[in-house]
Amino acid sequence: MTALLLDPIYQQHDPGPGHPESVKRLVAITQALTDSGIVGKTQSIAPRVATLDELALCHDRGYIATAKKDVESGLDNLSTGDTAICARSYDVAVQAVGGVLNAVDAVFAGKAKNAFCAVRPPGHHARPAQGMGFCLFNNIAIAARHAQQKHGAQKVAIVDWDVHHGNGTQDIFYEDDSVLFCSTHQSPLYPFTGHAHETGSGKGKGTTLNLPFPARTGMSAIGGAFTDRLLPAIDAFKPDLILISAGFDSRIDDPLGQLRLTDDDFVALTKLLLESANSHCQSRLVSILEGGYNIQGLASAVTHHVQTLLG
Repeated sequence: MTALLLDPIYQQHDPGPGHPESVKRLVAITQALTDSGIVGKTQSIAPRVATLDELALCHDRGYIATAKKDVESGLDNLSTGDTAICARSYDVAVQAVGGVLNAVDAVFAGKAKNAFCAVRPPGHHARPAQGMGFCLFNNIAIAARHAQQKHGAQKVAIVDWDVHHGNGTQDIFYEDDSVLFCSTHQSPLYPFTGHAHETGSGKGKGTTLNLPFPARTGMSAIGGAFTDRLLPAIDAFKPDLILISAGFDSRIDDPLGQLRLTDDDFVALTKLLLESANSHCQSRLVSILEGGYNIQGLASAVTHHVQTLLG
């Protein structure tokens, strides 16, 4: 069965009127997954508070304290970067991390074959000592470390199909050969990282794969990159877990990106990664929401993605 992390607490992070990463995103996802009957077909995952030690798997303790202080001080934005916050943002962010870790636990315990985590705030821009790009804590990076520390995963593959490069995730694992980070993204575009020559350093050399594309690129090129470059990299790496940074701002008509993937394209990409998970890691796959700012487009793409996870 597919597990689903979908909780109203993630609607309590409110970046403010007119902000693209709005509460409406999760409201629309919840409505679409409920109306489609998908919620009733999935196993519910509960949120929980991530511990300080869990956050510190990927973040400097000084930064964690700064993020908490910024929120408690009533700031409108993190002092470290362009992330709007409200009075509940820290509490919601640590519940996002904790919920994602519960999803990882579920797939390793065999309670679910895969999972989708509809969490906010997103995470893939959060660096070890800097929240930025709408992100406080790097949900997916902490999930990878948790899988290694608690479940003995030797290798974890992260696939990021958000329209924006996951610079925070890359930074965390850039010198680490135990995590394969693969990203398809629009370039040039915020955060202006993720060039093809960025392949890792030290013992991590070769375990970062960036596949940047110009605006208006569609499935022909992106799907080709999956089959020709990304999937062979996963095959060679042989991960114990596959994680997806599932940003749906790479979908056509997103206001913050100009890639042209469709709902059917996300179905196809999901199937490819499910096949990889089946081949290498006993079907263990956890997908974590990142971007997607066309509200109805986001809800539709997520519905197609989770239906595909269900099989």
